[in-house]
Formats: sequence, C-alpha cells, structure tokens
Amino acid sequence: MRILIIGSGGREHALAAVIAKSKKATELFCIGHNAGIASIATMVSIPLDDHNGIAEFAVQHAIEFAVIGPDEALVGGLADVLEAQGIPCFGPTKVASRLEGSKSYAKAFMVRNHIPTPSYQVFTDIITAREYLSRSFFPVVVKADGLALGKGVVIAETREEAEEALQAMMVEKVFASSGQTVVIEEFVSGPEVSLLVLSDGTHVKPLVSCMDHKRAFDGDKGPNTGGMGVIAPNPFYSEQVAAECMESIVLPTIAALKREGSPFVGCLFFGLMLTAQGPVVIEYNCRFGDPEAEVALTLLEGDALEILLSCRNGTLDRVPVVNKKESACSVTLASGGYPVSYEKGKAITIRDLPQHTTLYHGGTTYDEHGNLLTDGGRVLHVVGTGETLAKAIRVAYEAVDAVSYEGKQYRRDIGKRALQEEEHGSSCIHNPGE
Repeated sequence: MRILIIGSGGREHALAAVIAKSKKATELFCIGHNAGIASIATMVSIPLDDHNGIAEFAVQHAIEFAVIGPDEALVGGLADVLEAQGIPCFGPTKVASRLEGSKSYAKAFMVRNHIPTPSYQVFTDIITAREYLSRSFFPVVVKADGLALGKGVVIAETREEAEEALQAMMVEKVFASSGQTVVIEEFVSGPEVSLLVLSDGTHVKPLVSCMDHKRAFDGDKGPNTGGMGVIAPNPFYSEQVAAECMESIVLPTIAALKREGSPFVGCLFFGLMLTAQGPVVIEYNCRFGDPEAEVALTLLEGDALEILLSCRNGTLDRVPVVNKKESACSVTLASGGYPVSYEKGKAITIRDLPQHTTLYHGGTTYDEHGNLLTDGGRVLHVVGTGETLAKAIRVAYEAVDAVSYEGKQYRRDIGKRALQEEEHGSSCIHNPGE
C-alpha cells in the first residue's frame, strides 16, 4: 500500500515507524519536514492548511490510505477533503473533531450526554467573565476555547491570575481567534490519566494508559507545554478504574457521537482526572496525543497499519489490539527557552544509544552538508522500555545523556510521581492541562 502521513512531529515519526514495519506498507510519504521521518518516508513540502493541495498530491500519487496526525488538520476538515477525493483516512471528520476544536462544544456535549466533567461557564466578552470571577471560589481553570498548541490552559490560584489570563486570551489575543471564547472551569484535583482509544465509529479498543508531564520544569513548575515527557502504563489507572471509565465515559462518548450523526473514526484522546468523587473528563483530543503516541505506539504489538485500517473500515472488533507487558518512559528534549522563545539551527550530536531505547524526532532537519540540526521547540523524544517502570526510566535517561546540542532542555523527573505510587501508594495531585 502507498501510505500518506500528514504531519511531521514526534507523533508522526512514531506513526511512520510502526506503519513502516507492516507487511502491507510498500511506500510511505509524509507531509512536512523531519529528519527522522526522512529515513523511512519521502517527505513532501505542502502547507498543512493547504487541504486541496494535499488531496491533489494524494490523488496524483495513488495514495491508498492517509493517516492524519495534527489537530489543526483534523479540526479544519482535511479528512473530509481527502475522503471526497476517494482517499480513505484514519482520522475523524470535521464535525466529529469539534470535540477538540471547541472546548465549549465539548463541555456541552458531555453535559447533554451525562458524561462526568467539571462544572463550567462559557464567556464571549471579558466584562461578563470578570463579573463571574468576582463571585468565584479559587483556584479556577481558564481555557481558550479553540486550539492553542497545548498552551491554552491557565490554572489561576487567585482572581488576579484569572483576570490576567482573560486579558491575554480575549484582549491581547495571544491565541488569536482561539481565545475569543473562554471557558472558566471548576478546579478539580487527583491523578491525571491520558487515555488513547481507537474507534471505528462503533467499536472501541484502548491503548496503554499514560501519564503526561505538561509543565516545562521539574516539580511541575513553569508554563504549560505541548508535553515534556510521559510514562506508561499509568499506575493510577487500575483495572477497576479502567472498567469504570469505559462504562461511564468512553463507551457513552462513542455512542453519543454516533447517535448525534458524527461517528468517530480514529484515535480519541481522553484527558481524565481521577477525583475523589470519581473519574471526570478534563478534555478530549481528536487524535493521538504527543508525546503519548510515542510510548503507546512503542508498546503496541501486532501490525499497526492493519489496526488503523480496521478503524477506517469498521472492522476494529475483528482485529486484536494488544499492548506489550512492559513499561515505557519518554523524555522530551527541547530547545533552550521552550515554550516561550527558542533558537533553531543548533547542531545535534547523537552517540551510541543504549539497548531498549528509541529516538523519535520532533523538530529536526539537515543542513546542506548533512548535519543534523534542531528545528523546533520540542526537538527529540527519547523512549526507553523495560520490564518495570524503574528500568524504563533509567534507560531513557541513559539515552538522554547520549544526545547533545546547545541549549538542550529537559525535565529530570519524568515518571517520579508514578514511581512513588508504584512503590509507596502515595497520592499524586496533577492539575488539569490542555
């Protein structure tokens, strides 16, 4: 099969790597620029928002299956455009993608379908929002309604912090049109779980549960990022919790989407908070999370392409989806200053990596001399695996030490909370991220 992958970050490198192992994959193409993906696929330079251009390329090159990675492409309706040209897609329609494209839509969807989620209010003008804050208990969570590259969430401890967030989103428009509408949400606490679920519109099969690390610095300090690391499986997501979430959240979500005329085909990401009152949904994403995909796909057994095809073809119930009985840890290597400001073009040196590690490229390129350079905020995702979480973390950080470039920035405590839970059963408070 001739496969087209849309997107060129760490998530797409992980997708390309597992798809390339399939016996059905004969030729891979990928939209974007990524030095790691370039070793296994033909890179194609087309802007992600040029949906007609991507569809034209797909038709001209007889693409038989397209896998869409980024949220903006899905929310913008790329799957619809490709399907209209006869290109089968792994990825939801524009209508189904509203679950990620609009937080206010997602919250209303959950309320009318009795899916547990924190209470909230939606605002389109700052004066009314400020009046609401004057009557609120703190902390509260302020969220830009639209896409914001994983950075559109502010946990405001005080009214002043909440008003600063409103000012930035609604007046200064730091997230452009995504902040014209704002959701102010009840703050809840508890262990956070990232759950990736494959769906063919009717059937669902979960991948391994994950624990993300959103904040830029150790100890969950600093600004929200797209993700600084992740571990799997999440020790808080026990079999009992998994069964409860499947019954009260996952299955009702998929059933409601189908009932409302927008069946979900692809990977639906559930951002869950395990509160004292039970699990609640903090957010939906309409695609593989990043960096969750890097560990979930690494731990996936079997033919990944066959699994993705079954989602598109409505036959997911006939294909086994099995996760390896291992643990994984991914550490994100970022550019210095990320996520605020950073430089590109720094030379990367990679020495021999230890066994049981995989390096996924997030933002890399080659110069005219073939030298590997940084080319983004999140540069590389270093994944280690092992029989235990402790071993996976150890090997991941050994691999981190084998990579060097000017300004290398990373967290040194990925998986620390999870290890504490495994070893001592200690509490894990993790604030809601985007």
